[in-house]
Parts: sequence; C-alpha cells; structure tokens
Amino acid sequence: MTTIDEIIENFEFLEEWDDRYRYLIELGRALPPLPESERIASNKVQGCASQVWVSTSTEPGPDGPRLSFIGDSDAHIVRGLIAVLLALYSGKPAREILSLDAVTLFEQLGLREHLTPQRSNGFRAMVDRIRNDAQGALATA
Repeated sequence: MTTIDEIIENFEFLEEWDDRYRYLIELGRALPPLPESERIASNKVQGCASQVWVSTSTEPGPDGPRLSFIGDSDAHIVRGLIAVLLALYSGKPAREILSLDAVTLFEQLGLREHLTPQRSNGFRAMVDRIRNDAQGALATA
C-alpha cells in the first residue's frame, strides 16, 4: 500500500490537475476489493453521494487501541479518496488518528478546489466516520 508521504510527494510532482486526477483514480484501483461480507449497512458511510463503505478493526496496542480500515466505493474518484484516507489513518493508534487533520491535507493536495462540493462533503463524512470510530475505540479501551 502507498504511504501518505508517497502520495503527498507524487501530488507535488504532478503539476497538472488531470495528472493528479488520474493518479487519484490509480490509487483507488490499487485498493484491495472489499469483501462482500463488509458491504453491510453499519459500514456504509452516510453523507456521500456515492456508495461508500468503511470497515474498521481495532486491536490493543502499547499506545492504546490501534485501528485499521478497509473501504470501497462504486465511484472511481471516491475510491481514490478512500485510498488517501487509508494511507493517512490505517494502522495508527486512535489518539494519533484524532490528532491528524485530513481536511488540511485534502486542501494541501489541491483536491478541494477540483472536486465538487458534493464530493468534498463525502470526503468529510468519511473523515468523520473514521474519527468517530477512533473516539469509540478510546471510550471502550
């Protein structure tokens, strides 16, 4: 899986939005398929125009609960956004997840001005879902 640092570096290298858009779609294509068993109502992210699923698993760690995520969407660009979020958040401790600012990263990558408001709202809904899962993991730890 591509790291968030690699994604940021590649976005900086690609100057044209069309190239960035294609790269985002490539990131989405590289996501492993989401098992059918994970395409359930409780994994569906509300607030997205596309169909979006995010599944969270939690395991104990020395620095508190550690969360891993898998996800999928029926829209290519949204799969790419999921890939960015998984690179940013998956495998990290819940406290670290809550300290990371995906919206600022989204703006830094130049995504905000090139995506529709509906896609931007969907991105925020995915971030909120991940952050809520992290808060829930801390609350039950």
